Amino acid sequence: MRLSKREELSVRPIGKTELTVTSLGFGGAPIGGVGTRISDEQAADIVQVAWDGGMRYFDTAPLYGHGLSERRLGRALSAMPRDEFVLSSKVGRLLVPAADGERDPIRDNEPLAVNYDYSYDAARASLEASLTRLGLDRLDIVYCHDIDIWTHGDEQPGIYAQALKGVLPALNDLRAQGVIKAFGLGVNEWRVCDQVMDHFDVDVCLLAGRFTLLEQEPLDTFLPRCLREGTSIVIGGPFNSGLLANSERKRATYDYKPVDDARWAKSQAIRRVCESHGVDIRAAAMQYPLRHPAVSAVIPGCWKTSEVTTNLELFFGEYCRCLVDRSCSRRAFASHRKSLGLRFFWLVGGEGCLKRNRTVVVPKALCKHLSTRMSTFALPIRVLQRCIL
Repeated sequence: MRLSKREELSVRPIGKTELTVTSLGFGGAPIGGVGTRISDEQAADIVQVAWDGGMRYFDTAPLYGHGLSERRLGRALSAMPRDEFVLSSKVGRLLVPAADGERDPIRDNEPLAVNYDYSYDAARASLEASLTRLGLDRLDIVYCHDIDIWTHGDEQPGIYAQALKGVLPALNDLRAQGVIKAFGLGVNEWRVCDQVMDHFDVDVCLLAGRFTLLEQEPLDTFLPRCLREGTSIVIGGPFNSGLLANSERKRATYDYKPVDDARWAKSQAIRRVCESHGVDIRAAAMQYPLRHPAVSAVIPGCWKTSEVTTNLELFFGEYCRCLVDRSCSRRAFASHRKSLGLRFFWLVGGEGCLKRNRTVVVPKALCKHLSTRMSTFALPIRVLQRCIL
């Protein structure tokens, strides 16, 4: 699908760099992780549909299909003007012969495995290997991949200490040398990003599934810090690894595992609220993180052209604009927000709405509840409060 000029994806900056990314990007994990369930030609078609839809930010990693995602994505992007897109990959895992490393539970048939290596020299070695697989001349963003407890468990403190002295200084040096334009972390937990920011000027953090319709823990302290320090956030897994995209329990996963009863019940409560207002939960899931000014992009993964097309259609669903009444004082609005709960305020408009005369974007289906009066503006937030808090 090709977008009209009116529907073009907006672009947002990455940290304090000159890079900008489209607000909807392409998560490259599935085109590698599904292995031979799709062909190289089908993978190229998926990337082409994303490109035709206006996406200009593409993310991948050596882990995804043990190099298969990088090869497929690089092959598809080689036909595109290199200065017209932003490309990111990750370091921290070196690909080695299958007998010499660990095989991640991914459905590819590549004769390779991974060795975790967060040393200084491994960062450059991994970068060079990624460029070879991609067949491209450069990466714009490089993430230090998975130095969190979620990945390493009890071994995480040692992994973190190695990264602090190894791969992170290496990425900092590569940025200073102009080899890459930005660096950061690609992780499943926000706290390790907060720790690293105490030591390095991080451009961007890619958080997988940690700031979504389902969970907003980074909202209270971490995202405000990112705003203060000029660190951007990219949201991977906006559907929480499929939980927010599936209405059937047997198909739903959370953090790539069968979902527990509590999270399943919560996700379905959110779904019912969205449906009661004529809003597709997947559209809300993609749009919600972007309401926060620290978030530069969401990058859902797709392994079918139909999934890319659907995401684009949902992303450009009908929205309208309403103006906050200038008679509502900042103090009154802040007080009313506090009584409802901070987390819901973000869903409708974001912290910028505390300023008078700010235009906010809300789903068209919710507009029947809105007027220029503060009490009616808050109604959809109160409805959502029951299931998200």
